Amino acid sequence: MTNTSADEAAASPQALVQGLADLLTLAPDGEDAFTGQPQPGGVGRVFGGQVIAQALQAACATVSPERVAHSLHAYFLRGGEEGRPIRYRVERQFDGRSFASRRVVAEQEGTAILTMSAGFQRPEDGLHHQQAELPNVPGPESLEPDSVRMRRVAERLGDAITPAQRAWMLRPRPIEFRSVEPRDGRSRDPRPPLAHAWFRAVASPGDDPALHRAIIAYASDFMLLGTSALPHGLSWTRGELVSASLDHALWFHHPARVDEWLLYVCDSPWSGGGRGFNRGQIFNAAGRLIASVAQEGVIRRQRGTPPATRTG
Repeated sequence: MTNTSADEAAASPQALVQGLADLLTLAPDGEDAFTGQPQPGGVGRVFGGQVIAQALQAACATVSPERVAHSLHAYFLRGGEEGRPIRYRVERQFDGRSFASRRVVAEQEGTAILTMSAGFQRPEDGLHHQQAELPNVPGPESLEPDSVRMRRVAERLGDAITPAQRAWMLRPRPIEFRSVEPRDGRSRDPRPPLAHAWFRAVASPGDDPALHRAIIAYASDFMLLGTSALPHGLSWTRGELVSASLDHALWFHHPARVDEWLLYVCDSPWSGGGRGFNRGQIFNAAGRLIASVAQEGVIRRQRGTPPATRTG
């Protein structure tokens, strides 16, 4: 029998996904109020996808089980701080025969950091069409995991990155991404504002559909904002960009499991005025559109950073 160290056990796929499920499981904290615990070992600002997913879970807890989330619209008011719990207050705005609506305010120590509206619907049959098509990109089996590439980059950069940056790059993650067009944090070459990446949970989170939707919401905050930076040849790694999410919208079209491969397609049709606008489509491997995403964020050149040199 092989002995497994505590660190290896903590980083096992099932433990990583269980940790994410625990992060998205809220504790009741008064009438229509809930508390979400901080990410263990988190440093700096709270990941926006975590706040969105926890807020969605808070709203779900006040809705009858036969209604499922069909959309959410969130506004980031200020960055949350890691290491502190977040309290979610839910307002029951509407309960109809088919639809329900909730408003959620996320707070840290009494200060609001996010507001979100979420819509729920009793499932029904209806008219169906899908104009969006699954892009013709390589499948996940033929692509290198982003984690492997990030480890290689961290080793190559050596002392050029801080210990905190290295820890972030090497941290085991519960969701595996495999990018079709890997982003090189050192490159100064502008690229079209388009990105594709397959993702899935590294182990099964169970069969609760609400948890699968919450994890999709969590994952939907990856990649988006960075897409609007691609045409400008600037890098967060080199300290050339200042950014923050302003809002985030997500529509759920069809049930999906996050332990099966999903393709995230992101594009940015516009940036200007210190803001970048980004769109996302999430497909399952069969080509069904399971969710749509939109986000606008602050994206500014760090002061003192020279303009990028355009090629072509």
